[in-house]
Amino acid sequence: MPDVPQCISFDVGGTLIEPWPSVGAVYADAARCLGIQADGAELNQRFAASWIDARKKPGGFDYSRSAWKELVRSTFGEALPPALLEGVFESIWHRFERPDVWKVHSDVLPTLELLRTRCIRLTVLSNWDERLRPLLYRLGLADFFEDIVVSGEVGRHKPDPALFEYAVHRWAVDASSILHVGDSEREDLQGPIAVGWRSVLIDRTGSKRTNSIVQLDDLIRWIG
Repeated sequence: MPDVPQCISFDVGGTLIEPWPSVGAVYADAARCLGIQADGAELNQRFAASWIDARKKPGGFDYSRSAWKELVRSTFGEALPPALLEGVFESIWHRFERPDVWKVHSDVLPTLELLRTRCIRLTVLSNWDERLRPLLYRLGLADFFEDIVVSGEVGRHKPDPALFEYAVHRWAVDASSILHVGDSEREDLQGPIAVGWRSVLIDRTGSKRTNSIVQLDDLIRWIG
């Protein structure tokens, strides 16, 4: 990369943190607390399929409570009686506000600490809802970032160019001086590049895709 970026923006889910021990495990535990027996591994598979389907719908996934509720309903399917949907959904919604159901990747804090010493502006640009900002505080991550842009609060979601343009205006920085880091090729690689940002994909599977790093601390060497 020819120039050190003035600003690095980070996606959150899959980049900085992951559900712990898994989405399916959290769903299953919430259901069991309400008397519904569910298998976490099966729910994890069903969630993955429902998540893909939800994002393919016209307009995509809008990160609203109603969208998340539909995702919960779809994940459980017939195993969840309609009369119990509201209770299970509310339990799951609030569980994902808690830091104990999230894992911060081990390479995150050292990388953020080092980047901060280099006087690079650090921000967040993530597809999420109103729970993200308080969650980042509870996880001890929020203070690393001068700004946190949440798609659900803006009403636009990556890779919509309007969300990136909103961030550029908010941060008052030239688009070409921003480097975005995320784990989705469509949202975090192609999306930013289309509006003149630079971007790098974090691919923890190590599949060696173009413009990718395997660990977040590889970012230090990548930017030079």
